[in-house]
Amino acid sequence: MTASSRALLLVLAAAFGAAGAQDAAIDAGPLPLASQRVPASAAECAVWQRELSFARAVERHDAEAFAAHLHAGSIFNVGTTEADRGRDAIVRSWAEIVDGRTIALRWRPGIVQIGGEPTIAVSRGPFILQRTQNGTLLFRVGMYQTVWLRDPRDGVWRVLFDGSATSSQPMESRAAAERWVEQQAMSDCAA
Repeated sequence: MTASSRALLLVLAAAFGAAGAQDAAIDAGPLPLASQRVPASAAECAVWQRELSFARAVERHDAEAFAAHLHAGSIFNVGTTEADRGRDAIVRSWAEIVDGRTIALRWRPGIVQIGGEPTIAVSRGPFILQRTQNGTLLFRVGMYQTVWLRDPRDGVWRVLFDGSATSSQPMESRAAAERWVEQQAMSDCAA
């Protein structure tokens, strides 16, 4: 485990208090879509779908699919002293999160925007951190932000930068956390 992954898990543990890890994977299905939708271009929807695929890779505990979404030069925990640099470091530091046994991180695409450079996109959306402590499920919600880069060689969008856009806040139940997620707007891209 790298220093940055230990730091991430310590931050998450501190957010939840002292924790006793459970042996079984946490039940963490897909998040609800938003009730409020904003217009999006076809290119923005392509990134939205890629973000959804990225989230589903973690929900399925698929480390190979998770890695396939990362640019070789990705930086996670961007803007922090504990940033993970490079695909291999991120895959190592996120192994416990992708495994989903001690903590589940679920997110869904929110609003995706592409500016004047058509190969760079920003995606911002809601997440839920879920953990079992002493047999009780605990939940926190917040917003993430990801910068995507379209690879000129194969046209595939990959994560270049990723990190939290807000501090997380506690929620009293899974239903409350999912209601909060549903209230967060998203690009009008869902099928």
